[in-house]
Amino acid sequence: MAGSLFRTKSIDTLTAESGDTPLKRTLGPGSLVALGIGAIIGAGLFVRTAAAIADRSGPSVTLAFLLAGVGCAFAGLCYAEFASMIPIAGSAYTYSYTTMGELVAWIIGWDLVLEYAVGAATVAIAWSEYFNKVLDYIRPGLHVPYQWSHSPFEHGMGVNAGLHGIMNIPAVGILLILSALLIRGTRESAFVNSLIVVTKVTIVVMVIVIGSPPPRKRRTPSATCRSASSGRSSFAPFCMSCSRMC
Repeated sequence: MAGSLFRTKSIDTLTAESGDTPLKRTLGPGSLVALGIGAIIGAGLFVRTAAAIADRSGPSVTLAFLLAGVGCAFAGLCYAEFASMIPIAGSAYTYSYTTMGELVAWIIGWDLVLEYAVGAATVAIAWSEYFNKVLDYIRPGLHVPYQWSHSPFEHGMGVNAGLHGIMNIPAVGILLILSALLIRGTRESAFVNSLIVVTKVTIVVMVIVIGSPPPRKRRTPSATCRSASSGRSSFAPFCMSCSRMC
């Protein structure tokens, strides 16, 4: 019994089980890069980053992004190595089945299902919040009622005090639309994803350009400022009133 839990499958067996007709290649390098960017730039960047900077980490969130980027790079290298060694569809499930056995593959498979379910739910909830804000921007006061834009585990605060969520209809709606798009085909899904990626990258670049401070011109302080700053510490060498000129 214990031996069957950790039995593995050889690459030849997996190749034979996958059939003689491989999957048709429909995605090129550009589409694959767009899929990666689309997975990176999403609700975490547009929704959670500002809250994390304002309430918790501050500017150090930049270091967190750099550290996460290094981890993602190593993960990508690992997946590339596995894909070259085991060129069969199945992702981490197939890789773990081949190397570590059936039990580990079963755990990894359900982990992948949980990852995609939680990730899709998080993005759908963030999209629902944006949808409500867009409605209010188009027409002040226009929004989906609280009960139908929040889950049963949420309760209102402030103007929505005493209300409880029933179902997040905008989140369910976007999930159904995207599911129908995936059923339609890989090529169509990749095309829509590319359009969304171009929009998101444009927004990020605009925020960086508009939010960048203009270059400041350094001017030499006058003799009055120099005399007023004599004997002061180097923290504000030209006094408070004259430091504006620097």
